[in-house]
Amino acid sequence: MKRRHVDSLLLHAALVVGAVATLTPLAWMVSASLMPAGDANRFPPRFLPSHVTFEHYVALFTRLDLARHFLNSVIVTLTAMVLSVLINGLAGYAFAKLVFPGRERLFRSLTLALVVPAQVGMLPLFLLLRELGLVNTYAGVVVPYLASVLGIFMIRQYVLGVPDDLLHAARVDGAGEFRIFWTVVVPVIRPILVTLATFTFLSAWNDFMWPLIVLSDDRNYTLPVALANLLGEHVQDTELMMAGSVLTILPALLVFLLFQRAYVRGILAGSVKG
Repeated sequence: MKRRHVDSLLLHAALVVGAVATLTPLAWMVSASLMPAGDANRFPPRFLPSHVTFEHYVALFTRLDLARHFLNSVIVTLTAMVLSVLINGLAGYAFAKLVFPGRERLFRSLTLALVVPAQVGMLPLFLLLRELGLVNTYAGVVVPYLASVLGIFMIRQYVLGVPDDLLHAARVDGAGEFRIFWTVVVPVIRPILVTLATFTFLSAWNDFMWPLIVLSDDRNYTLPVALANLLGEHVQDTELMMAGSVLTILPALLVFLLFQRAYVRGILAGSVKG
């Protein structure tokens, strides 16, 4: 019994140390964003501002027009999230419950794509979007999120747990497949849909590489790309850059905290389905 308490104490101590090591840079980032200009570059470095100022946040939205890039990120992220949940949800339902020729073979082929790095497909996807005239558009940024192999796989595994008798009863009552999906399946698989929505939001909001490749007009830049662009012009303005970083991570952090329980529940439940 004593050994067990010692192990538990050591485990919790290690978790506390890991949490402090992870949160300290984030706490300093927020603190530095509130420091007067030049405070963050002093030696020895300050952890708390000599006095709190919001001048850097004001500068981001007035002098540097970061509000436009923030809005760009909101448009791209929300569009990607909604379409991803709808398309991946329908595809996952089809692979789980609809019978059509080559279903299992096609699904196995899709799962093979999970081992292919996303960067490998960026060049052919860019060339395809160029032929379609979608380069330097929001639609071009959203396209990679429309159908995700991981999203289809997650939802299929979850939908496999929906009783077939429930679907047969709806078909007997004359419901079509889309109505069955919307009124019968969606309420049952809501946790995994929330998980996919959260995952897509975090991925699209934080994505830097793909928007940088697709977008050529700086007015269309999303927030991470715009912030990286500012870094070259204001490399000495540490406090300004920290303020921009706080604005970039804050929405993602809030979304994760709001949907954390549903996100974890969907992941855990989906892992034991099928």
